[in-house]
Amino acid sequence: MIKYVVRRILLMIPTVFAVSLVSFLVIQLPPGDYLTTVLVNLQRAGQVVQPEQLIALRQRYALDQPIIVQYWTWITNIIFRGDFGQSFSYSRPVSELLAERMPLTLGLGITAFLIGWVIALAAGIYSAARKYGVVDYIITVLAFLGVAVPGFLIALVCMYVQFQVFGWSVGGMFSAEYAQANWNLGKLLDLLSHLWLPAAVLVTGGVGGTIRVLRANLLDELGKPYVVAARGRGLDERSLLLRYPVRVALNPFIATIGWAIPAIFDGEVLVSTVFGLETTGPLLLRALQSQDMYLAGSVLFIVCVLTVIGTLISDLLLAAVDPRVRAGLA
Repeated sequence: MIKYVVRRILLMIPTVFAVSLVSFLVIQLPPGDYLTTVLVNLQRAGQVVQPEQLIALRQRYALDQPIIVQYWTWITNIIFRGDFGQSFSYSRPVSELLAERMPLTLGLGITAFLIGWVIALAAGIYSAARKYGVVDYIITVLAFLGVAVPGFLIALVCMYVQFQVFGWSVGGMFSAEYAQANWNLGKLLDLLSHLWLPAAVLVTGGVGGTIRVLRANLLDELGKPYVVAARGRGLDERSLLLRYPVRVALNPFIATIGWAIPAIFDGEVLVSTVFGLETTGPLLLRALQSQDMYLAGSVLFIVCVLTVIGTLISDLLLAAVDPRVRAGLA
């Protein structure tokens, strides 16, 4: 296992470099750059920008350099100095913007992931163990709805019901009376009252497919000869279910962690935008719209790193629960 982990970490280094390079190049694909966007907006407002000012700004932000030079400067500053660069549109260091939004993003994403994981585990096992029953059909319908209906549409419907039926405040992180107040118990409770609905929407969007995967794999295991033989020996049905088939069926379930961890950042973009939350999702969306390359590239870089790390964690967890995987790593 130690050799395997070391080998995977060594492979992660060129992978991260390659993916970050592709991400940085993709950001540059739209015509023009950040200064072009600024120039167009100023011209629409009737203001005149002198060519000398534009040249000075390009030199200041190194936009007059080739793309590969811009990328190399950016990635080396991140690795050796922890400097993610300067946000053009916010005129602030990218690290400060990420530090402000990271706690809420992590809290919301991790909470939604853990709740969804528990719900999917319980619902998938029950649906497979009581297949073709009333509860199984209800779970199946809800799972398909969760997969088919976009998260932003669920968010809009929930916000409408929240306001029209219950009269609660809609959107944002705080109510008007707590927006500028100092932190206290009331402000914390107000924050939680605004976050439970986005978390529920995120859970709805991700749990349906996981339930279907676990149910299908568990049904496949329940039909195998070793389960029939265990039943023939009189083993209790609940002990049989949890001891053998569930452990094997969890393999693809655990493998989803690899993409669930980066989904904490990029999966809540539209949902957080609809709810008006100050997370990294809307920050990334605005950065892409304004071609703020250092800000957008930094968020995408973090997502890429988390994807690679999440894949490694998934493989290690699979090796921990399944001896067949450990044998394959030897």
